[in-house]
Amino acid sequence: MSRICQIEIDDRGLAAPTPEVEQERKVAIFDLLEDNSFELPAKDGDTAPEGPFRLGLAIREKRLVFDIETESGERVAEFHLSLGPFRQVVKDYFQICESYFEAVKRLPPSQIEAIDMARRGIHNEGARVLQERLEGKAELDIDTARRLFTLICVLHFGG
Repeated sequence: MSRICQIEIDDRGLAAPTPEVEQERKVAIFDLLEDNSFELPAKDGDTAPEGPFRLGLAIREKRLVFDIETESGERVAEFHLSLGPFRQVVKDYFQICESYFEAVKRLPPSQIEAIDMARRGIHNEGARVLQERLEGKAELDIDTARRLFTLICVLHFGG
């Protein structure tokens, strides 16, 4: 049961996302809820909280905030991560996504495929950064990290 069962994104005060960004968000949430691995480690000799977990994501005071509750609503953790380590990879990801969306409209499949490979590489880098930043706080697999990185991009887009 070490998984996320619900996600809430607090995007109050952020710019409205473009239709493409909103679609990415919907797909990431759907995929994440379908299949993910998210575990909280034991702290200070206590047993580890058991999932499934409800995850709230927000940007507050220029920090990425993870609010984690049990399925029944008991708060079990809150992490505040600096956005600094994510800035460049988020910027690169949005630039390559813009190129990809434009390429789909006018370029042949071979060129679209090359841009998509670069997009996936940057996405993987963002997932790796997220896993590093959550080390000791939460354990997640690479697919979960990739989907969460997409949601961080959506938040960062307006943040």
